[in-house]
Amino acid sequence: MTNLPPRPDTDTPDPEGQYRVALRVVAMPKDTNLYGTVFGGVILSYIDQAGFVEARRHGNHRWVTASIQRVDFKAPVVVGDIVNFRTRTHKCGTTSVTICVAVQAERWSTAETIDVTHATITMVAVDENGTPVPFRTHPTPADGVR
Repeated sequence: MTNLPPRPDTDTPDPEGQYRVALRVVAMPKDTNLYGTVFGGVILSYIDQAGFVEARRHGNHRWVTASIQRVDFKAPVVVGDIVNFRTRTHKCGTTSVTICVAVQAERWSTAETIDVTHATITMVAVDENGTPVPFRTHPTPADGVR
């Protein structure tokens, strides 16, 4: 049995709109471009993974990305930064979850925290054939049912 927190009600966001740390990574040289900053695509990949981590809190399903809304980068990430991907559930539907992802970098040189970007991502619960499933109607190991 998995120790996941209780799932939120279908029509309400996370209690008090609290963000939780989904991922923390260290920016490495292999992730950088010619200018010494981390590729935007690397950050987008981590946003996708953080969205999965948050969606997984709603049940042990196959979660796939349906969309990521516009992502505007406010500041670069540089080698050595610790990058935090914090998430919260914004909305639960029948087969999908809309998740807010906030990205911040802790500068290695100054310990200053910088807002990098934010995104809204929609994850869909699917079955083994890729067909959307109503994730609230199927018992999962996360629900204590096997």
